[in-house]
Amino acid sequence: MTVLVTGGCGYIGSHTCVELLELGYDVVVIDNLVNSKREVIDRITKIIGKEIIFYEGNVQDEKLLISIFNKHRIDVVIHFAGLKAVGESVKMPLEYYQNNLDSTLVLLSVMKECDVKKIIFSSSATVYGNAKIVPIKETSPVGGTTNPYGTTKLFVEHILQDLSIADPNFSIVILRYFNPIGAHKSGLIGDNPNGVPNNLMPYIVKVASKELEYLNIFGNDYPTKDGTGVRDYIHVVDLAIGHVKALEKVVKDKGVFIYNLGTGIGYSVFDIIEAFERENDIKILYKIKERRDGDVAICYADVTKAYEELGFKAKFGIKDMVRDSYNFYLKNRIEE
Repeated sequence: MTVLVTGGCGYIGSHTCVELLELGYDVVVIDNLVNSKREVIDRITKIIGKEIIFYEGNVQDEKLLISIFNKHRIDVVIHFAGLKAVGESVKMPLEYYQNNLDSTLVLLSVMKECDVKKIIFSSSATVYGNAKIVPIKETSPVGGTTNPYGTTKLFVEHILQDLSIADPNFSIVILRYFNPIGAHKSGLIGDNPNGVPNNLMPYIVKVASKELEYLNIFGNDYPTKDGTGVRDYIHVVDLAIGHVKALEKVVKDKGVFIYNLGTGIGYSVFDIIEAFERENDIKILYKIKERRDGDVAICYADVTKAYEELGFKAKFGIKDMVRDSYNFYLKNRIEE
């Protein structure tokens, strides 16, 4: 079976490629390298010992997509490609709407033209907005998103649901991620954003490595145990395994299926800092800043449905997440 992975050089995409290749799937990647690096493909090959087919290009390039589908006889698409920074989306809403929506519309049009009707979509817990009840279930209300990034994810979910009504032959799995952190145990692939990170863990790592002087904590006046935001952090390898489970589902059943992917445990920013300091024996300096536009106070998942229907349950804990995150930095520092 051949799987097209859009955004396959990215953080979650690259780890998913590893899991797919380990299980014998053929993988084709398209990535425009805006938020990723070409060398990730070589690192995936090094981990697996198997070549991976790579196209540098934009998912909005219809001609390129058609040629890929025709050449490789794609069976399933896993769609990661998209801009993904919450704060940046508030400052650049037009770019987010244009990129994230247009790329998905072009992809779905090409899939229809090439009669490929199985897709797994990389959505986000941000579609729940500022959820009033936690843990958050898949049946919890969506909408009221607090940032354009989350709104693009919600719009794509609506597009996919409408597509399924119009064409019941589509098999669609929507995965609502919570907060992926960690890295592959080899240290060869991990979260390595360009510039100042938007997400907590790569920011902590850059402070630990002295690339940044201190960590900005955006708000310590939330209604939580220590005033900082609480999130459901999931190891990126667990998240990748969740995609393999979703692939088994999308191959078997038609319709639209929605799942939360998380651990079901909420950790505050200070919880993560303390775990990182303890596991890696290093002090993290921080400063408290004003709340960041678009952030919510508490967000963690009810993961029952993914376990009951996909057989998915996260196996890595917070110790693994913080240790593997720092190991990725140490491994790459040595190599450089």
